[in-house]
This record gives sequence, structure tokens and C-alpha cells, in this order.
Amino acid sequence: MNDTRKRRPTLQDIADRVGVTKMTVSRYLRDPDAVAEGTRERIAEAVEALGYIPNRAPDILSNATSRAIGILIPSLSNQVFSAVVRGIESVTRPAGYQTLLAHYGYDPAREEEQVASLLSYHVDGLILSDSQHTERTRKMIATAGIPVVEIMDFPEEPIDMVVGMDHRAAARAMTEAMLARGRTRSVYLGARLDVRTRLRMEGYYDAMQAAGLEGRHLLTGDASTFTLGGDLLDQALARWPDLDGLFCTNDDMAVGVILRAQARGIPVPQQIAVAGVNALNIGRAISPQLASIVTPREAIGCEAATLLLARLAGQTVTRRIHDIGFTLFEGESLGA
Repeated sequence: MNDTRKRRPTLQDIADRVGVTKMTVSRYLRDPDAVAEGTRERIAEAVEALGYIPNRAPDILSNATSRAIGILIPSLSNQVFSAVVRGIESVTRPAGYQTLLAHYGYDPAREEEQVASLLSYHVDGLILSDSQHTERTRKMIATAGIPVVEIMDFPEEPIDMVVGMDHRAAARAMTEAMLARGRTRSVYLGARLDVRTRLRMEGYYDAMQAAGLEGRHLLTGDASTFTLGGDLLDQALARWPDLDGLFCTNDDMAVGVILRAQARGIPVPQQIAVAGVNALNIGRAISPQLASIVTPREAIGCEAATLLLARLAGQTVTRRIHDIGFTLFEGESLGA
């Protein structure tokens, strides 16, 4: 197997750049206050400039492959990403690779910390669930010189390989399905305001504007829950009493909308059509069954791992961006 890693900066590289001993650099990394202020600042600048990554692995293994893949996901409680990890491990486990999982709460700064942590264990590759990264995250990854796959959507500036789906096109298709049923006064409900939520809102507006209609939306930075979906239904009705459809950024919120509507005696879909995203099992279990965008989460994980292991085996991956596609489940909540 070909090892395409770049040489990583060492303590000696930092020491040479600053003009101090390696022991001084090591002391700084353990306790910055143990080093004089001027030296401390110069070492910090050198660490940043070189993209140095501390190595926690035993020295004897510092130049060996780890047979481990680092996976960054935004949430441990989100069912969407449990399916992604399942897809990844369906490929990595038979190939003899371990997975190291870290989450970052949709926070780029926290993602940066977690990437540094995973790289310190000399993982052989990374799978990232986001497309927006800090400059330092990109620098550390470039320094590591390992293959990377960004998943779920299509970043404007890919780091390496990409596996995902077009969330904007999917949302446009679902909005068009609502319009085909005469739902011309729909509202988009968004939460957390991550990249995929914004892409879906753009798709919603694309379809509404193409139909010559005015789009409307309610957004919150809160995490999506059933309760939040119900609360946003109340707010939307207070603001637009004539609304006839709600397109929610995910199924959690959409199920919450249906439950709250039923509690208020509002018939779904007769009065309000409801649609979600991700086609979670709970959407199929409730009545009426929830219309939703089927996101191929497990397939995305499987393809990402397949590409990563191909690169680690020295194979050339000619196509950088892989579109897995989507389908619509036009459930009962959409109406006839």
C-alpha cells in the first residue's frame, strides 16, 4: 500500500524556526506559562505557521499507519448521522480499519479542536460532515497530507473528495410537489441554521418564485425538536392565518407540527399540508404518514468510506464530487 502522507512538522522544526531547544518547545506545549513571554509568543507563531499537530501516539508508531479513520459528525443524537456512520463502518470494518468518532455541535471552532485531536492520533483519513471549516482546520489537514471526504452536501471549495446530495434541488422538488397539490401559501420552517437548512430554504424559494408566488419563512437558531416544530406552527398561524402548507427543514420538526396541529383540531392535510426531510421511521409510523425527502444517508457513508480506502490503497480517484441523489416520499400529509 502506498503511503502518501506528507512529512509532518516536528518539535525540532519548531525549535529550529524559533532558535530554542526542542526541550523548550516541549515544555511550552505542556505548559505555555512555563516559558518566557517573548519565547512563548514566538513558539506559538511557529506552531501556527507550520501547522504542527501534537502526536499522542507512542513514538514507536509515529511513522506507521494507524489503520483508523476519523469521523466528524455534528451531533451524536441525530438519527441522520447514525445512519451515515453505519454506512461507513459497513466498509471500514471488513477492511480492517477502526473508526474514531468525534462530534462538534455544528460549531466550526469545535470542529477545529476535534480535527486536531483526531490528527494527533495519526488517523489515516478523515470523513467530515460539514463543508465550512476554519482556516486552521484546512491548514492542519493540508499538513497531515491524508485523504479527506466531505459528506452530505457540496462545498464551494472542496478539500479533497466529496460525497453528498443536492439539498437545494431536493427542497425545490418537494415544494413543487406541494404546489402541484394547490398549496400556494406555504411557509418554510428552519432550525439551527446550518448550511443544509439554508440550502433547503433556497430550494423552497426557487420553486415559489418560479411559480410567481411569494415565499414565507420562520427561522430559529434552536436545535430542532418535536416541541419546536409545534411552537413554530403556532407562530406561523399567528402570523399567516391563511397558510395552507408547512415545509420543515427536517422530520423532527414536521412530526411536531402534525402532533400540535392534531392537538389544536387542525386537520392535516385537509387544512395544512406538511412535509419534512430525511424520511425517518417516525414519519412513517404516525398518521397521516409524513411526506419527506429521502436522504440516502447510509449510502453516502458507504461511498465515502469506499473512496477513502481506495485512496489509501494507492488507487486514483478521478472524480472528486459524487452526487448520491435523492427521492421524494409523497406521504399522506402532503394531500391528494
